[in-house]
Amino acid sequence: MTKPNRSMFKLAVTAILVLAFSGCSQVQSITLNISAAASLTDALQEINQLYEEDNPDVKIQPNYSSSGNLQTQIEQGAPADIFISAASKQMDALESKDLIIGSTRQDLLNNRVVLIVSSDSALQLDDFSDLAGESIQKIAMGDPEFVPVGTYGKSALELLGIYEQVQPKLILGSDVRQVLSYVENGNVDAGIVYSTDAAISNLVKIAADGPDEINDKIVYPLAIIKTSKHVEAAQAYIDFLFGSEAGTVFEKYGFKVLED
Repeated sequence: MTKPNRSMFKLAVTAILVLAFSGCSQVQSITLNISAAASLTDALQEINQLYEEDNPDVKIQPNYSSSGNLQTQIEQGAPADIFISAASKQMDALESKDLIIGSTRQDLLNNRVVLIVSSDSALQLDDFSDLAGESIQKIAMGDPEFVPVGTYGKSALELLGIYEQVQPKLILGSDVRQVLSYVENGNVDAGIVYSTDAAISNLVKIAADGPDEINDKIVYPLAIIKTSKHVEAAQAYIDFLFGSEAGTVFEKYGFKVLED
C-alpha cells in the first residue's frame, strides 16, 4: 500500500481550515421589507440604491401600493419590517391593533394635493371649485376608502361644498399612480394627485393647488412593524431616511422632510 503524501495531506487540511474560517467571517446579509405608499416609489428607489451602496450587507425589498392596501396586507401577515403610509389613518389602524412598535412611529414627510390636467389641455381651470363646471365630465381621484390622496381629495371637495355635485364625474383609481396615468393618457379631463406625482411627468401640468386647510394636514408617518426580526437594521434605515443624503432626494421629488 502506498503511504499517503504528507505534503498533500497538509495542503488539504489547510484548504479546509481556510474555507471554514472564511465562511465564518462572512457577514450574513439582511433583507428589509419596506411597505411604502405608491407616491414614494421614485424617491425611495433612488434612496434605497444609495442605502444599499453604503450598507452592502442589507438588501431593501420594497412593496409599493396604496396605503390602505398595505395596511390590509400587514394585518393579514404579509412580511414587512417598516410601513411608510401616506396618511395617519392607516398607521393609526395598525397601532390600534398593536401591530407596530409605537415608540418607532414618526412623521417623515409633508406633501400636498394638486389638480392636474394633460399638458396639452385647453381647459381653463385654476381652482378645485372649477371641477363643478359643465366643461369637466370626468375626474380621476384615488378611492377615498383605500388611497390617502383620494381621502384628501374628497375632503377638499367637501370643504368647497361641491363633492355631491362632482361625485357622478369621479373615476376612482386604485392608487395615485393610476390616477396620474388616467390624466396622462387623456382618459379623464382632470385628476387629483400629489404635487410630487405631477412633478415626475411631462405629460401633465398643475392647474391648481388644493386648499391650505387640507394640504397642511398631509403627513407621511412611518413605523417598524412589531413582527420584524430586524428591528435594529430597520431603525438604522429609518435614521438614514431622516438624514441629509436621503433628504436631498426627497426634496428633489418635491417632498418636505420633517425633523427627526
